[in-house]
Formats: sequence, structure tokens, C-alpha cells
Amino acid sequence: MPHSSDGWNEPLGPIEGFVFDLDGTLILSNRSLGSYRVLPGAVEILSELQSRGIPFVILTNGTAYRACEQGPRLRALGLPISDDVLLTPNAIAADLMLRRAVKSVLVLGTSGVGNALAESGFDIVFTDNERAEHVDAVYIAWHPECGMKDIETACKAIWNGAKLYVASDVPFFATAGGKSLGYSHAITAAVRKITRAPMTLTGKPSLHALKFVAKKLRIPVRRVGVVGDDPLVEMIMARRGKAIGFGVTGGISSLEDWSAQPKARRPHRVIQDLGEILERNALRKEN
Repeated sequence: MPHSSDGWNEPLGPIEGFVFDLDGTLILSNRSLGSYRVLPGAVEILSELQSRGIPFVILTNGTAYRACEQGPRLRALGLPISDDVLLTPNAIAADLMLRRAVKSVLVLGTSGVGNALAESGFDIVFTDNERAEHVDAVYIAWHPECGMKDIETACKAIWNGAKLYVASDVPFFATAGGKSLGYSHAITAAVRKITRAPMTLTGKPSLHALKFVAKKLRIPVRRVGVVGDDPLVEMIMARRGKAIGFGVTGGISSLEDWSAQPKARRPHRVIQDLGEILERNALRKEN
């Protein structure tokens, strides 16, 4: 059987660490995010990277759960990960907001989203709080129960001067039941349609996310291998940051889908087996 990367001959630079997408790359969840199924090769590739001492992190655009909640579930599937390698847009948002002197945040998201930001010292309010319209920032994340009152309150906060931060602007993501709607994308579209507010994206494909990952891995951005299933997410991020992209075929994209992408959304390699990222001297260090 021909190698799944045949025909993808763009030279690879040296790679010193990896960031993996979660849904559609390492696992598939159900539509409610309540259960998971590990994808073939996921346990093996992470175990091999650990044995070789090659650093990696997992960056999901999902914000429903904190790492301390999701980590045990993933380890129960056999994924050899610690909580500290599991990253979400919440961590990136906290990093950005702290550097921008944000104090109070209106969260359009679940309690888990609010708890994640509260751990970093922010004054967190939800839309039922009397202070909700008078905050420094609005943060839109995973919020399946979002209603018009939430959207209205967020708009009023922005009109009062709050800056808009968004965890994910992806229309859909891969689950075991097929494509599922990205709630934060829909909520953000409504808020921005009304307010015309600029937004700061904290999750993939933002360069904020890639730079955060590189800092976590302690390597230059250009030496990060980005592994994911979505041309509009992981591969745009890799190309923008001059990192090295590996497109998998276990999520929302097939080999044909990848082949149809313009260069700005194409991976450097397409892989059907996660173990292929260790082949062809991809991890060769420069002399």
C-alpha cells in the first residue's frame, strides 16, 4: 500500500515537539461531549513520544471542561497524558487578559468555563449578575444553553466598553455522530452582527494559541509539529505561524478533502496512521 503522504513532497524542517488536536485526531466524542472513543494509533504515538523524550501538548478548542476534569476521562481511555499537557482556549484567554490588565469578565459559557478563568484571579460574572453589563471583557465559549438574554447582555457590555474575546470561531467539529455545531461560533456571529465589535480569538487557528503552545513546549514556533483534522483550524494555524502541519484522515477531512485545499490550508503531510509523523526524518535536528 502506498504511503499516505506520497505526493506531498514539501520539505519538512526539523521538529522538536508536537501539538495535537483532540476531537477527530486522538478521540471522537459523542455530540453531548459526554463519552469518548480513542482513535487508532493515538495511544501508541503519545507513548512513543514520551519514550523518546519528545515534548507534546494537546490543544482542543473545546472549553466545556477544565483539564483536571477532562484529563482523567482521557487517561481512562489509555491516553498517556497528564493534566498539564491538556490545553484549552481558556488558558490562552487568561494569559492574554492578564497581560492586558483585564479584571472583570462576563462569561457566555458553562460554569466550567467560568471556573477556569476564576482560577486565574478574574472577577467572573454571568448574565444573571447585575454587574454583567459593566465589565472589562466578554468571553464567549462553549454555551449550549445560550439564549437571547445572554446575547443581549453581551452586546450591552460591549457597547459599554467591554472587549470581546472568543474561544473558538469554528462552525463545526468532528464527533462520533458526525459534524457538530460549534456553539461559540454561532453566538459570536450574533453578537458581532449586532455590535460590529472586533474580537480576539484565543483558540485555534489564532497565532496567540500557537505561540502559547510553543512557549509551553519551550521550542521555537517554526519547530512545532501541528497535528489535526481541520484545514480551517490546525492547518491555517500551522501555515500562518510557519510551523509544520500534519493532516489526519480520522476526523472531518479525507485524503481527497486535503488534496482540494489551497496552500494556505494544506498540511505539509497527510497521514492515515499517526505513527507516520515519526517517519522520514521529520524529527531530525539541525546540526
